[in-house]
Amino acid sequence: MLKVYNTLTGQKEKFETVEAGKVKMYVCGLTVQNYSHIGHIRSAINYDVIRRFLEYLGYEVDYISNFTDINEKIVKRAEEEGITPSELADKYANAFLEDIREFNIKPADKYLRVSENIDQIIEMVKTLIEKGYAYEVNGNVYFRVESFEDYGKLSGRSLDEMQAGVRIAVNEEKENPLDFGLWKKVEAEEGWDSPWGEGWPGWHIECSAMSMKRLGATFDIHGGGVDLIFPHHENEIAQSEAYSGKKFVNYWLHNGTVNLSGEKMSKSQGNFFTSREVLKEFPAQTVRYFLMSRHYRSPIDFSYEKLEEAEISLQRIENARRQLAKVLSLDIESAEDNEENENFFTKVVELKDSFAAALNDDFNTAEAIGVLHDLVGEINIYLNQKDFTLNEKNFAVLEETEEVFLELAEILGLKFELNKAPGADDKLVDPLISLLLELRDRARDNKNWEEADLIRDRLQEIGVEVTDTPRGTEWEIKGKEE
Repeated sequence: MLKVYNTLTGQKEKFETVEAGKVKMYVCGLTVQNYSHIGHIRSAINYDVIRRFLEYLGYEVDYISNFTDINEKIVKRAEEEGITPSELADKYANAFLEDIREFNIKPADKYLRVSENIDQIIEMVKTLIEKGYAYEVNGNVYFRVESFEDYGKLSGRSLDEMQAGVRIAVNEEKENPLDFGLWKKVEAEEGWDSPWGEGWPGWHIECSAMSMKRLGATFDIHGGGVDLIFPHHENEIAQSEAYSGKKFVNYWLHNGTVNLSGEKMSKSQGNFFTSREVLKEFPAQTVRYFLMSRHYRSPIDFSYEKLEEAEISLQRIENARRQLAKVLSLDIESAEDNEENENFFTKVVELKDSFAAALNDDFNTAEAIGVLHDLVGEINIYLNQKDFTLNEKNFAVLEETEEVFLELAEILGLKFELNKAPGADDKLVDPLISLLLELRDRARDNKNWEEADLIRDRLQEIGVEVTDTPRGTEWEIKGKEE
């Protein structure tokens, strides 16, 4: 049974959807003013795994996200780059879609853009004014926070606490310093016509209008970073429920931050790595694996040293995948009864169940990865038995094991390329390496360990990894040592 931690209630709850068999899910996207950083990518990976697991459980998932494609930052950045705001938004929206492909993140079923939903936003603002929840001053429209009785229920803050921490600016046109903007007046020809004059939407209203337009007044999951709980998501709840009179979202999910030296990574602080910078140093799959190695609600400390550790850990999983594929490519010998076959696959099934249990417990990827490593350990023990030979019975067991392995990896978004490295198909490579390994085997037979080790080490220096197994010596081109 799937249980999900709901920020709104502060506890894990049994997951039940509005519509049987379907999940309606909205995740806050990017303000497309620059390239995505690793904090954005962590969020995208977290919700990608959540979506994949929901699909694995049999749900039909409608996954929606957004691009904020107009605001002051976009206008300013467009001026700096000498292009129009719409051109800038297109540039960085497309860059983000390229980035998520690198990380094997499934794109949303729909990316909603603010500029394409102005009519819906204006209609929502008009309705809030008519119902007394909002008011207009000098072309700006604000939401009356005190008019919404449950304001603060997501973040757990009271109005008194919030007002105590607010400094009232001189000539403030808002009725209450806590009131937030729904529509902002801008200079002529920069925004859209509205009943209140030229302007554009406030940040919070856009997500409410677009998500309800696509998913309905009440939907299942709303996700985003923990930094969005207040004020963004708090304000979304207030304006959405004031508008519709219905509960806005059933489950609020929030992923933890990516930190550098203990500080949250953010563009405003200037302490961030873009995803493209990181991909120059590490494979996308290593980064993905690292970002899944902590529970999605927990913060994670980012460094290249930690990525190096993740790369070593991931290599163990990748090696098991290749070893399985190699064994299944061997010739099958005559079948023999082997009790180990049954015992081994019983463990595989148990680990598959443990993997699902980990993700059923609030999508615990850290625990799921641990289970995947346990599976790798069982595979290695089984394949490296001294008397192991491939026969009809264990071939079938290993085929099913491979299916389980790939199924679990797919949920985590891990994929494994079995193609040999460039040059590995050269007609000279196979026979030359085979000759060297034959000489190494002779040296070992003659107990000339120094010569055998020298051949192995020299091969490793040029990027050929040599592994001694019960099935004989195996080799693989992996890349030259630094």
